[in-house]
Amino acid sequence: MSVTREAILGLLKTIEDPVSGTSLAEAGIVKALTVEDGKVRFVMEVSGNHAAAYATLKDSAEAQIMALDGVDAVSIVMTAHSTPSAPPDLKPSRGAAPAGPEKIPGVDRIIAVASGKGGVGKSTVASNLACALAAEGRRVGLLDADVYGPSQPRMLGVSGRPASPDGKTILPMRNFGVTMMSLGLMANEDQAVVWRGPMLMGALQQMLTQVQWGALDVLIVDLPPGTGDVQMTLAQKAQLDGAIIVSTPQDIALLDARKGIDMFQQLGTPLIGMIENMSTHICSACGHEEHMFGHGGVATEAAKLDVPLLAEIPLHLDIRLAADGGAPVVVSKPDSAQAASFRSVAKDLIAKGLA
Repeated sequence: MSVTREAILGLLKTIEDPVSGTSLAEAGIVKALTVEDGKVRFVMEVSGNHAAAYATLKDSAEAQIMALDGVDAVSIVMTAHSTPSAPPDLKPSRGAAPAGPEKIPGVDRIIAVASGKGGVGKSTVASNLACALAAEGRRVGLLDADVYGPSQPRMLGVSGRPASPDGKTILPMRNFGVTMMSLGLMANEDQAVVWRGPMLMGALQQMLTQVQWGALDVLIVDLPPGTGDVQMTLAQKAQLDGAIIVSTPQDIALLDARKGIDMFQQLGTPLIGMIENMSTHICSACGHEEHMFGHGGVATEAAKLDVPLLAEIPLHLDIRLAADGGAPVVVSKPDSAQAASFRSVAKDLIAKGLA
């Protein structure tokens, strides 16, 4: 019988960390632990000042894990940084750029979730859609490409810094069945990213190609609002299977959404459909329904473009509380009416062979 992840964690709790005095499991240096078919792999991310002390511990841990029943192989990679939280190098590479859009190794399909303006709930849609697809059994990745306002770490309840065994390869984080990478994991939550276009494009390209995404059925890319460098870089460097446009029914939001649609059309990216977010609000006290931002505007726009209206997501407190709480409503309240809309979109994408 193969060994379990819980058994490995149990053993790591018995091994003393030489620096903190706690166990190896509690010291926070074990990253990207995987246990599969008798093979145990993880990264020990340590401070360069203590690398020598951990080298001996690494050998001992490998021997103890190998002695467990069901373990066929052990691989522990130790990476030492000058500071414990040093991120991988995300500066633009000077190497030759690829001539055109390329497939990401191991990733079958890529779907962009975009909006013309901020504040329409694009990131909430992206996180819930990713979790809904994972709940349907799909292997899902989520790339938070909203570099100026990365919110996916908070929405998916992910913290800590991704490990980098060699300073170039990045090991993504994972929660709720979704493999996730975000620039927000590389900086403090209240730290601004003050980058010009070339740095943004370089960082995006490296997050696409240097993250160990593994085998994915679909990678969801949460784009920043608007029609800027990140959107153009994604469409030019990666083979996109389509884009989903998120908008509220408000006229002002639709004006900007049309620009986003036109951008994807110019870039040759197929439009999968549109989602009307904050479509309607039902009072929890009296049941009265109000259309706070108007109603039907996105449906009308989708009909003009001859693309599907994928969903009308309500304006509901549970959706907001779930996002702020680090567990999307698809995860925290999977049987609710609010989650049903996201699950419906996920099933539709799977039925169309897009996820």
